[in-house]
Amino acid sequence: MKVIICGAGQVGWQIARHLSGERNDVTVVDNNAELVRRATDSLDVQGIAGHASYPDVLDRAGARDADMIIAATHSDEVNMVTCQVAHSVFSVPRKVARLRSQSYLTAIYSDLYRRDHMPIDVVISPEREVAEAALQRLAAPAAFDTERFLGGRAQLLGIQLDEDCPVLNTPLRQLTDLFSTLRAIVVGVRRKNRLFAPNPGDQLFDGDQIYVCANTEDTTRTMEIFGKVLRKQERVVIIGGGNVGLAVAQALEKRTDRIRAKVIERSRAIAERAADSLERTIVLHGDGLSRELLVEANIDKADAVLCVTDDDKVNLLAAVRAKANGCPMAICLVNDPTLVPLMNPLHVDAYINPRATTVSSILRHIRHGRVRGVYSIGDAEAEVIEAQVLSTSPLSGQRIRDIDFPEGVTVGALMRGEKYIKPVAETRIEEGDVIVLFAMADDVPEVERLLQVSIDFF
Repeated sequence: MKVIICGAGQVGWQIARHLSGERNDVTVVDNNAELVRRATDSLDVQGIAGHASYPDVLDRAGARDADMIIAATHSDEVNMVTCQVAHSVFSVPRKVARLRSQSYLTAIYSDLYRRDHMPIDVVISPEREVAEAALQRLAAPAAFDTERFLGGRAQLLGIQLDEDCPVLNTPLRQLTDLFSTLRAIVVGVRRKNRLFAPNPGDQLFDGDQIYVCANTEDTTRTMEIFGKVLRKQERVVIIGGGNVGLAVAQALEKRTDRIRAKVIERSRAIAERAADSLERTIVLHGDGLSRELLVEANIDKADAVLCVTDDDKVNLLAAVRAKANGCPMAICLVNDPTLVPLMNPLHVDAYINPRATTVSSILRHIRHGRVRGVYSIGDAEAEVIEAQVLSTSPLSGQRIRDIDFPEGVTVGALMRGEKYIKPVAETRIEEGDVIVLFAMADDVPEVERLLQVSIDFF
C-alpha cells in the first residue's frame, strides 16, 4: 500500500509511524524541511519538502501510483486543494482530509459539497472528535482517560486509585477470583510516573493510575470496585465557547437526560456566536480565570467543569481555580503531552489529548482490515490496539498462557462474533477473533509481528 501523508506535524508523524510500521510505502510531505527530516530520520519513510497542494510536489511524492493521500496540514484550504489535485490530476483512489473550520464542515456534512465537486472520501474534524471525547469523559466522570473499542462493547478506563480504594494491596490474580463475573482487566499501571503492564502477582497501591479494559455494561461496577462513586452529571460549566465547547454544549442540549450547561467565553464575538447557536444554554462573556465570573456561573453547584480553550495553560489554571471554588470534577483539554504529569499534582481529574484523539480517528476511518483501532496512552508511552486475528497469525489457535507475549503486553478484551469474552490464561484465541491489546511502545513491533499485520484499506 502506497500512502502519501501531507503534514509532518504531530498528527502526520504519528500516522506515518503507524503506517510505516505496518510495512506500507509511506511518503511524508511538508513545506517545513526540518519536520520532513525528523520524519525520515526516525521513521522508515520517504520525505519531500514542499507545498502539499502543488501538483509538482505531489508528483515527486509519487501521487501517480499512490493508493491513498492523507491531508493533515494545519490549513483547511491546503488540505482541500491537496485532495482536489490528487483526484483531478493523479486519480488517487482514496483521499482523507483534516478540516477544522465549522463553515466547511457544515457545508460538507449538509451535502452542499457533492463528492464530484469536493472529492474527499473521509473528513476528520479534530474539534468534533475532541467534543466526542469530552462527552465520553463526562459519561465516565471518575475516569481520567477513556476510549471505546469493539464497536462500543469495550471501554478503556483510566482510574486514579486513592487510599480508600477497597482493593489496594491485593494481587491482580486474586481480584479475578473475588470478582469472577466482572468483565474487566487491569492492563496498565502508572506508578511514580512509570507506566508498565502488570503481572498477575502485582498489587495496586495508593496513588497508582491504572488502565482497565472493561465491558461497557460493567463500567459502573468496575468503577465502584476501584473506589469510585459515579455521580450523575446534571450541571456542567464549559470554559471556552469555540468549536469544541460549542459542539459539547450542542450535544448536551440534544440529550434526553437533561444536563444544564453554562458556557464562559472571553471573546465577545465567539460568545455571541455561541449564544446564537444554543437554545437552552447560558453563555457568559468574560474570563474563565475570573473568580467572580466562576461564582456567577455557580461553579460550586456544578458537577463538572470542562476547560476547552485553545490555551493549555489557561485550561489548567481554570480547572485549578474551579476546583478551589467548590467544583468536584475538572476535565482539561491538553495539547502538550509534557503537561500531562501535572494533572495529578494539580488535582485535575481527567484530560483530553486532541492529537491522540485525531490520530486514532484517522486510523479508524482509513483502516478496513486487521488493525481496527489504535489509541495512544500518555506521551506515546503505550498503545491500545484493536485487531482481528488472521489464520496466519502465531496467535491463532493458541491459549493466551502459551503465547510468547513481551512483558509489556496485556490482552484486555476479546470478541468472537457477537460474543464478548473476558480473556484469561486458558482462553484460546481463534482465527477471526477481534482482540484488544495493551502494548508498551517498545513492544508494538513485536505485537505487529504476532498479529501478522496485513492492512487492507477501503
